[in-house]
Amino acid sequence: MEKKLGVYICTGCSIGDSLDVEALNKVAGNEYSAPVCKNHGAFCSDEGVQMIKDDIADGGINTIVVAACSPRVMYDTFDFGEERITERVNLREHVVWCQPPNDEDTQMMAEDYLRMGIVKAQKRELPEAHIEEIDRTILVVGGGITGMKAALDASWANHKVVLVEKSGQLGGFARKMYKQYPKSASFDTLQDPEYASLVQQVEADDNIEVILSATMESITGQPGLYTAKIAKEGGTTEERKIGTIIQAAGWQPYEAEKLGHLGYGTSPNVITNVKMEEIASSNNGTIKRPSDGKVAKNVVFIQCAGSRDPEHLPYCSSVCCMVSLKQAEYVRKSDPDATATILYKDMRTPGQYEHYYKKAQADEGIFLTKGEILSVTGGTDGNVIVEVDNTLLGEKVKIEADLLVLATGMKPATALTMDEDELEKAIEEGKAAQEAGTLDKPFREEDVGKPPILSLDYRRGGELPHLKYGFPDSHYICFPYETQRTGIYAAGAVRAPLDTAMSRTDAAGAVLKAIQCLELTSQGKAVHPRAGDQTFPEFFLNRCTQCKRCTEECPFGTLDEDEKGTPKPNPYRCRRCGVCMGACPERIISFKDYSVDLIASVLRAIEVPEEEDEKPRVLCFVCENDAYPAIDMAGLKRLQYNPAVRFIPLRCLGSTNLVWIADSLSSGMDGIILIGCKHGDDYQCHFIKGSELANYRLGKVQETLERLQLESDRIQIHQLSINEYEKVPEIVDQMMEIIDDVGQNPFKGF
Repeated sequence: MEKKLGVYICTGCSIGDSLDVEALNKVAGNEYSAPVCKNHGAFCSDEGVQMIKDDIADGGINTIVVAACSPRVMYDTFDFGEERITERVNLREHVVWCQPPNDEDTQMMAEDYLRMGIVKAQKRELPEAHIEEIDRTILVVGGGITGMKAALDASWANHKVVLVEKSGQLGGFARKMYKQYPKSASFDTLQDPEYASLVQQVEADDNIEVILSATMESITGQPGLYTAKIAKEGGTTEERKIGTIIQAAGWQPYEAEKLGHLGYGTSPNVITNVKMEEIASSNNGTIKRPSDGKVAKNVVFIQCAGSRDPEHLPYCSSVCCMVSLKQAEYVRKSDPDATATILYKDMRTPGQYEHYYKKAQADEGIFLTKGEILSVTGGTDGNVIVEVDNTLLGEKVKIEADLLVLATGMKPATALTMDEDELEKAIEEGKAAQEAGTLDKPFREEDVGKPPILSLDYRRGGELPHLKYGFPDSHYICFPYETQRTGIYAAGAVRAPLDTAMSRTDAAGAVLKAIQCLELTSQGKAVHPRAGDQTFPEFFLNRCTQCKRCTEECPFGTLDEDEKGTPKPNPYRCRRCGVCMGACPERIISFKDYSVDLIASVLRAIEVPEEEDEKPRVLCFVCENDAYPAIDMAGLKRLQYNPAVRFIPLRCLGSTNLVWIADSLSSGMDGIILIGCKHGDDYQCHFIKGSELANYRLGKVQETLERLQLESDRIQIHQLSINEYEKVPEIVDQMMEIIDDVGQNPFKGF
């Protein structure tokens, strides 16, 4: 489109009192020949917005630059439609609220930001809609409580559902339960398991197709356009067109075989909480010892058996405390003279479950004490002796039990099935088999040790990527239910240790996310975290060298490859992070409004003073998700920092192309700071590995600096949480101290 630029400089919120607005008008009018440049005391007011709308309607303005407050606020106010380009210049939080008023350096800072915003608006292009006819069917994998509730919720939202369950019946683990702890008022009475009513509702729902004794043979495609091949009992295969997927594969108990120090394996009367449930179910509530069938008289429960233990499961499994309280009631009802002793590290009975905990405390036959297990040894007549230290009694205690129950933790069904040594060996064998040509399909290291559940036909692996403990995720703080595979959502105990009540809520959340994905995908828009973004990466493949960096580094499995290694985009998998753009050494990947050339042009718009002016310039590339908001908050708190810095927001630090670093330094910039999200096991990057990738790539910048004969300290990379705004001045000042030490860039003026 032929652009007609309008620049609107707000004078409110101290901007007019701190800056020479007329000089800003000259930047827009004289330097960039903006046909329209106007000022107003509050462009966010009805009058100010109407002024812009009138110029759009009467003057044909279609490229709008609003120099006012942060783009993170008033975004609805300054939304002038998808058919126009709107660029926001942050003069408030990033200039006047963090710099002294009416100062030369403050003015230079404001003018640079205005130049950068105008250039960005000029270089941006409107996205071209990529819209295909999609299928709105939701595939649910797993027929337990979570899966059935997800299927029903999706059906009630008028979506067709295909529910695939690997066993021959619906219900999942709930079928093994004798009773469930109370989920309704007055929260003190055990209830029958709730799966039966859900099974009836699912089977009676015409929108839900249930396929039992089946597994996923393969899932190909992308959100809205998936093709699922379902392997049924007897060797037959059926195919379904799918829009989105909910993985509700559930959980598995932690391997009790690894708990020999707690007596497991030494006696048949040392059992798990899962086995305890099976005993109660098979005997109508009577608790009998496995060794001789006698009714148990003295039952001991050891909590956190393998949970909250770095040697086993480092996390809390959430439900074990309530399960043991429930099973203690089994013991008391089985024989009123029997006793139940619960040995715990901490009791977790949140919310309304506290009522049930208090009921157990009031039962004289149930004894609860905090303590550390010292040993579990054999006693007479099949009994076991548990020695405990640091109890509430303040002394060591030995307890003889005729039945010992280990409250083992919950592992997601997606957890690795191998330990580290087995995994390493299997990977080596797989690579050797691929080299020997004895495999039917390409070897994928990502799939080794993972139980096949979804069987995705993705270059980056057939199952959902997960964190250290096997739980699929996308961003554990900001994006619950979402996984690292766009359009595929995790719910229930496969996502986190949850009970049936929380799993039902989880199912509803995952369904809402799946429906959101379908609606936005049908409009060609991103789902998260850049919700509504209509841009897609464009690949100029005639210059592709098949280096595979884009396919390797994309966190979301967006790209497959052909037989030559050329990337094959699946646009609806893309989350628009730009990591592929940062990875590409040939710079052949770009977006309509975000490209290597666009950011390079923005950088060139910054005026670099001559060396004799003694005004250094520092570029700071910042993640738009954590670092940019932190800088905004620094402005809100009126924190002052050196005016030499110019902040450049990026979609993700992983989109940083190293050419920006080289060009900036060669043009005379004195230093470069990169501020990204925290990375590691508890990462906070909205795009999974963007910050980590940037950190890795910058290790290669040393070579560039040596070629330019510059000091490596001129480039600094930092991790910043969204709430660490107080560190912003410290980061900037640290870089200025380095520049004071090494001197200004010798390339100034070249």
